[in-house]
Amino acid sequence: MTRLEYRLLDEANGFPLLFYYDHIDKDEVSLRFACDYLVKGHVVYEKTSCAVEPKCYVIYVKRSTEEQAVDYAYPVVKRWGGIQIELRHYKEGTADYPLIHTYSFKSDDDALLHLQSDYLYVDGVEWEKTSAEVDEDRHVYIYYAQPSM
Repeated sequence: MTRLEYRLLDEANGFPLLFYYDHIDKDEVSLRFACDYLVKGHVVYEKTSCAVEPKCYVIYVKRSTEEQAVDYAYPVVKRWGGIQIELRHYKEGTADYPLIHTYSFKSDDDALLHLQSDYLYVDGVEWEKTSAEVDEDRHVYIYYAQPSM
């Protein structure tokens, strides 16, 4: 087990610590490194970079000025026991990202491979990734994609 820190990309103020997780599994750190966004406390943070430091892993973020947390109309089971990834249809210029498919994994490795993949296939349709996020408010990872042409 190790430590993961989220730090604000603000060099003038010494990269302030926003959030930290002690005793976090390295596989979960890898999943989070693969994400472009973090949703926490109904705020969207955009990843700018990741770092491996001697005593911890670090994800540098900035508050997103373009993205907003979405309140979906249905409940999600809030547990991290298994790993859920939602495939959502990304549409430019809208905040409505329809759910295409939900993956459930018991293996961190399988979930990580999906998050790192540029393409996923569902019901004969090839989906091209636009971004990925970890939504801590809903305890789910989200893979945003568009149908490839």
